[in-house]
Amino acid sequence: MSFITNFPLFTIILSLFSGALCMMLSGEAARRYTLTCECALIAMAACVLGYTLSTGQAFTYVMGEFPAPWGNEIRAGVLEAMTAVLFLIVMFCAVLAGRKYLPIDIDESKLNLYYTLINLMTAALMALIWTNDLFTGYVFLEILTLTSCGVLIVREIGRTTLAAVRYMIMNLLGSGLFLLGVVLLYDVSGHLLMVPMRASIASLASDPGNMTVLSMAVGILTIGLAIKSGLFPFHYWMPDTYGWATPTSGAVLSSLVSKAYIFLLVKTYFRAVGIDVVRRMPIGNILLVLGLCGIVFGSVSALRADHINRMVAFSSAAQIGYIYMGIGLGGTVGFTAAIFHIFAHAVTKSALFLTTPRLAAVSDDSLLFKNLQGSGLRDRNAGIFFTAAAFSMIGIPVFAGFASKLMFGTAAVSVGSPLKLILVMVVLAVSSLLNAMYFIRTVIRIFGPAPDTAPRYTGFRPTYNTAMVILTVANILLGLFSQVFADLIGRGLMMFA
Repeated sequence: MSFITNFPLFTIILSLFSGALCMMLSGEAARRYTLTCECALIAMAACVLGYTLSTGQAFTYVMGEFPAPWGNEIRAGVLEAMTAVLFLIVMFCAVLAGRKYLPIDIDESKLNLYYTLINLMTAALMALIWTNDLFTGYVFLEILTLTSCGVLIVREIGRTTLAAVRYMIMNLLGSGLFLLGVVLLYDVSGHLLMVPMRASIASLASDPGNMTVLSMAVGILTIGLAIKSGLFPFHYWMPDTYGWATPTSGAVLSSLVSKAYIFLLVKTYFRAVGIDVVRRMPIGNILLVLGLCGIVFGSVSALRADHINRMVAFSSAAQIGYIYMGIGLGGTVGFTAAIFHIFAHAVTKSALFLTTPRLAAVSDDSLLFKNLQGSGLRDRNAGIFFTAAAFSMIGIPVFAGFASKLMFGTAAVSVGSPLKLILVMVVLAVSSLLNAMYFIRTVIRIFGPAPDTAPRYTGFRPTYNTAMVILTVANILLGLFSQVFADLIGRGLMMFA
C-alpha cells in the first residue's frame, strides 16, 4: 500500500507530540509552531482524501501486530478525509484569526498552555474521525471533553468558570451514557472494533427478541452523544460556554467539538451497529422530533437575546437541531444533508464567533446590541464578514446554508411520509423566518448610523483578514458546488456501509 496510508495515524501522533512540545515553548513560539503544524496536518489529510478518491476505496491501518478482531484499527475513506480536511482548516483559521484576543483574555505565562490544549484537542478530533474502534472513540472523546473545558476555563473570569463547570457536568453525563452504551454493545456482540461488531449485531438482529436489548444499548449511546453535542433539551449550557469563551475557543467549540460527537454517532450507526438495524429502532423518529424542537426553541431563544454572542450561541442550538433532523429523516439523502450541514455550520459559525469581538472592539468592548450601532461601519471588514456568515445562516442562495436547507427539504420529500414532510417543511419555513428576523436585525444595526464619538479601527490585520477570507470562500464554495460535495458525502457513506 502507499505511504499515504500512514498519514491518518501521523495526524494523531503529530498533534499529541505538538501538545507536549508547546509546553516547552514561549507563547508566541507555540502559536507559530501550532499554525505550522496545522498546515502540515491539512496537507496530510488532503493527501488521504486524494488517495481515497483515486482508488475509490477506504483503507484500514492496523496498529501493532494484532489483526482484527483483537487489535486496534484506523480507517480512512472519502468522508473521513473530507471531514478531517475541513476541521483542520477551521482550526487553523480559528487560531490565526484569534491571535489578537488571546494575550488580552489569557495571562501571558499561560499562552503556551493554551496552544498545548489546542493541539491535544486536534489530536482528539482526528482520532474520533479516523478510529475504527468504539472504545478508542470513548478514550479520545474524554480527551476532547477535558481539553474543551481547558480552553474555556483558561480565560479565568467568573462566567467562564461557571460555564466550564456546567459544561463539564453535562459532558461527563454524556460520556458516562456513551460508555454504558458501548459496554452493552460489547456485552452482546463480543467486539469493540466496528466491523466485527456490526456483523455480530446483524446476526443478533435476525431474532426480533433481541431488538429490545439492542435498541436500549444504541439508545443510551445516542442520548450520551446528544447531550454532549447540545441537542434539545440539553442545549442550555451553550450560551455561557460559547458566549464567554475567548474567540478562538468559542469558534472551535461551536463549530468543531459538537460536530465531532455527531460524526462519531453517524459512524457508529453505519459501521458499528449497521444502518439497516438502526432503521428498525424508534431512535430515528425520536431524533427527528427533538431536532425539530431544537430548531424552533433555539431560534426563539436567539431572537430574544440582547447579547450578540448569546444570539449566535442559541443559533448553534438550532443548527444542531437541523443536523439531528437529517439523521432522524434517515436514508442516504437525510444523512447526506446532515453531514453537509456539519460542514456548512463549521465554516459559518466559526466566522461569526471570530467576527463578533471585532465589532465589540469598536463599541466600547460591549457585545450588547444597543451598543453595536454602526460597528460594521467603524470596522468594515468585520461587518462584511459577519454579513456573509449571517446570510448563510438565513439561507440566502450562493451560501452553504441555502444548500443545506434545500437538501433537508429534498430529504423530507424522499422519506415518503406526508406527516414528516409537512412537519419538516413547516419548521424549515418558521426557522428561516426567525433566522432572518434576528440576523437581518443585527446586520441593520451594525450598519446603522454610528455616533460621531465612536472609535474607528483603521489598522490592517493580515492574520484576521486571511482567516476570514478562507472561511468565507469555503462557505461560498460549499454553496455553489453543493452537489459535488453531496456526491462525495454519498460515496463516503457507501464506504461506511
